[in-house]
Amino acid sequence: MATAGLNPREYPTRPWVGIGVVLLRGNDVLLIRRGRAPRLGEWSLPGGGQRLGETAEACARRELLEEAGVEAGPLQLLAVVDAITPGEEGRGPRFHYTIIDFAGAWLSGTARPGGDVTEVAWAGLDALEPFGLWPEALRVIALARQRAVA
Repeated sequence: MATAGLNPREYPTRPWVGIGVVLLRGNDVLLIRRGRAPRLGEWSLPGGGQRLGETAEACARRELLEEAGVEAGPLQLLAVVDAITPGEEGRGPRFHYTIIDFAGAWLSGTARPGGDVTEVAWAGLDALEPFGLWPEALRVIALARQRAVA
């Protein structure tokens, strides 16, 4: 149950919808370092929570611009990922997101951190290991690569 004054996404009463983007530029993928929970300090794909009345694609484009200052060309639906972080015993999941991932190619903008992001990087598709990405992020990056989105 959400508690007043705390993050309403922590110990939610329902899953939250998150939108992620695998943005490719040649043989590189855009990564961000998260500035808040969940996964504080970890490298990830850009994305965030969908707002009421906002389409999933509009959210993807907004998050790219807010978090990294870049824009994508056409986006295609890539995957749906369940991200569930266990919580304290008897309280249910600490976080529960259903993440809708899109894929697209970089269109414009110079990547720079913004919003709740502390760093951005264009990482080589064959050099992702040092970033310690979540296995689901690696899986959707591989999907985007197979579909030759860039």
